[in-house]
Amino acid sequence: MNRRSQLLAAILVNAVYEMQNYPIVLLNIVISPLSFLLLIVFVSRGTLIGVGIMGGFIMTMFSAGMSLQTDLSHLKNDFKLQDMIVSSPTSQSIYMFGMAFAEIIYSLPALLTLSVLSFFFVKMTLLAALGFVSILILMFLMSVFLGFLFSTLSSDIVQSFAFSRMLSTLFTTIPPIYYPITYIPLPIRYIAYLSPTTYAAQLAQNLGGYMQLPITIILLSWMVLIGLTILLFLLSAKRSKWRE
Repeated sequence: MNRRSQLLAAILVNAVYEMQNYPIVLLNIVISPLSFLLLIVFVSRGTLIGVGIMGGFIMTMFSAGMSLQTDLSHLKNDFKLQDMIVSSPTSQSIYMFGMAFAEIIYSLPALLTLSVLSFFFVKMTLLAALGFVSILILMFLMSVFLGFLFSTLSSDIVQSFAFSRMLSTLFTTIPPIYYPITYIPLPIRYIAYLSPTTYAAQLAQNLGGYMQLPITIILLSWMVLIGLTILLFLLSAKRSKWRE
């Protein structure tokens, strides 16, 4: 089996099967980012709709990567799929990226909905849009590496759900991704910078014209996102238990 077939098999297992047999999961994917967006729009009386839409993108991409954790854990512990993959020609990287790409397909309903909203409410130059896409890619890769690491370490699907929900809450609900960080009082504001999604959000808001950041903060934010993505990649490659 060539690499293209291996990637396709991962997509069929992790995305197409669930989308065909359990359509309700598609509704859940769309509702999650939009529920926070609607809350922010109502509270701000529409003034933060652009910021909220970009926050919805960040939440969707990070949550997509974290969903990989529970999916891989389910396939590993309940169906023993990882044991079969280990004994096959499929490599660890092909398996991970195939399953990760399936999560993108799985998240398409939310991404398409947010894309339509951004067309009307978010105004960016082409260069700014490319920067925003780069931020989303880093968010996704970061969460994929983190999710893969935890999935290979967990021994039960219940444990995986607990890790996934905790990390998603810490990185996409508590940090200021749906509103500017300046809304948080200064003594507490510094705590928000413990989350990488804070750096992603303020970069996105700067690109969208909702916040003006000094060049030093912009460079620091990019360094944090890129550096943490590389660090998590190395950790997932070295510390994950691929073979029992």
